Amino acid sequence: MDTVSLLTVFGSEVTGTAILILLGVGVVANVLLAKSGALGGGYIVIIFGWGLAVFAGVYAAASSGAHLNPAVTVGLWASGTSDYAPGVPITIGSTLTYFAGELVGAMLGAVLAWLAFRKHYEAETDPGTILGTFSTGPAIKSTPDNIITEVIGTFVLVYVILRFGDSPAQLGALPVALLVVGIGASLGGPTGYAINPVRDLGPRIVHSLLPIKNKSGSNWAYSWVPVVGPLIGGALAGLFAQFVHI
Repeated sequence: MDTVSLLTVFGSEVTGTAILILLGVGVVANVLLAKSGALGGGYIVIIFGWGLAVFAGVYAAASSGAHLNPAVTVGLWASGTSDYAPGVPITIGSTLTYFAGELVGAMLGAVLAWLAFRKHYEAETDPGTILGTFSTGPAIKSTPDNIITEVIGTFVLVYVILRFGDSPAQLGALPVALLVVGIGASLGGPTGYAINPVRDLGPRIVHSLLPIKNKSGSNWAYSWVPVVGPLIGGALAGLFAQFVHI
């Protein structure tokens, strides 16, 4: 088996994660921002939009195994497998390359979404709505409960993804996309189901940096929850998968 270069891994993860976040942030902006043609489309549109964003991102990042999510990377490492993807052995260097590609891609995707909706961001007067298109937030603020919700949602995501590898059906990105829709429909309400550290952190950084009229703070006090919760959930899923496979 030929080894895939770390440059290829980085470029693949940047591309796939950028497309994921462009379409994911884009669907939220489409539904929430003032004067958008899809204003008021509702939560169902958002969860299916995120699912289709994952579908596109997985195909775009096929060269690296399409992690698109540090929790998936951590879950694979914790599962005891030897490779992150065919030709990509698990090392410190490859792990950091995945993390870097995922974060850079998430930031790039958020910038592209802002460019696509720039005039609508200028027309929006509610700072909370503006931030809500970029990052997640709790419906009821309770740090322990919010972390638990993110751990549970990410555990389901990563564990089921790991078990997809045991299935003889070659369905490609479709099962992952439907899984994300299902998590959003069932577990998304309490925290906005980040279930991916860079999905929240990358766009939140971009929100803090962009010159968006009427924006306020980026709610950094909450920002660690959708990072730590998914990482814990991913690690637990990997360990559980390893235990189940014994």
